[in-house]
Amino acid sequence: MGMFDRLVPKKKQPQKPQQEFRQYISGAGACIVSKSVLERRTALRWLFREDNGIGNGWVAFGASDTQEYLDQAENLAVVDFNTLANVEPAVLNVLYLPVGADLEFKSDQSGKYFVDTKTGKEIREPVKHPGQAAFEKNLKFLNQTSYPAEFFRGLFEKDDLLEPFVIGEADFPSGEIVLADPLVYLGDRKYSTFLNRTIPTGAHPVELSICRSPIVGLRVAAAKLKISSRPVKGYELAMPRGYTVEQLNQPGVFSFFGVDAGMACFCDAAVADEYAVFLEKWSGENPGKNRYDDYFAHEFSRSYEAHPQVQREGGDFTVWKLPESGHRIAMFASGMGDGIYSGYWALDSKGEPVELIVPFINPQYFRG
Repeated sequence: MGMFDRLVPKKKQPQKPQQEFRQYISGAGACIVSKSVLERRTALRWLFREDNGIGNGWVAFGASDTQEYLDQAENLAVVDFNTLANVEPAVLNVLYLPVGADLEFKSDQSGKYFVDTKTGKEIREPVKHPGQAAFEKNLKFLNQTSYPAEFFRGLFEKDDLLEPFVIGEADFPSGEIVLADPLVYLGDRKYSTFLNRTIPTGAHPVELSICRSPIVGLRVAAAKLKISSRPVKGYELAMPRGYTVEQLNQPGVFSFFGVDAGMACFCDAAVADEYAVFLEKWSGENPGKNRYDDYFAHEFSRSYEAHPQVQREGGDFTVWKLPESGHRIAMFASGMGDGIYSGYWALDSKGEPVELIVPFINPQYFRG
């Protein structure tokens, strides 16, 4: 090599620009993709979901993939679903379709979309997560004036989805019931719902319907205050004190109570007043502290340690005693969380209360 060759720099060969890798989604699971698609040697063409025991079950093949090519295991790769989304972001639209989905990917002047090969239906918008779809249906289902008796009975019948569980007893020294979010509204007479019927004074068991949903996990489907062992003959919407069901559509008349901290409770009216005094004293002694994080979280954690099989980690229910009087309040998670919920009286043949039930979810929507 001469001097000239050393002084003149070599001409660099142009390099292909690298594709930017983006984090479209996390925790979506693994999927099977042909290497021809991953390496962008062919366009995505087929996408189907099966119960194959690998990740989320999605499988993606390309337009030029032959059966001979796919029969060779070395031509397939198991990758995170986000990797497939980097090849074709449109797959995010169909992530939540169920097992059995069989799709063809198309791209034309109208855009990119999938076609259901079984029905011919075009899928151009994101398919909702099953939990989100169930949540929206549940919102429309709640707070109706009445439901079939079978719905209320079914909430507390053990099956593959539901498990009734008695969490303890709540005390009712006055016999007047308050429904409220215990972490936000209980003790505030303006925002608590005092019911129109009273019950015998004393201690009454509280039973929860524990729902093990395959799409949203473990949830409290409903709560029941057990007042009597007499047979139930009918159900009635529980109205606030001073109002009847017939007045429900009048301005300012409603049946529900609000939840803003994901919790509800069964409490006696007199005990609610004691609770207000407790909160005021505790807040004064603990300035700047949070009543849940710095006090009640411990109570729920103790409940979880005692009954981990029927609640989420951290605790979904507790029967808490007021330090001064020892009166008990039953506190429990409200289904899918914040919202508005109504109570329903179960009545005997004489029209007297036998139970008080608060449904939080319709379990059938959450079967998956």
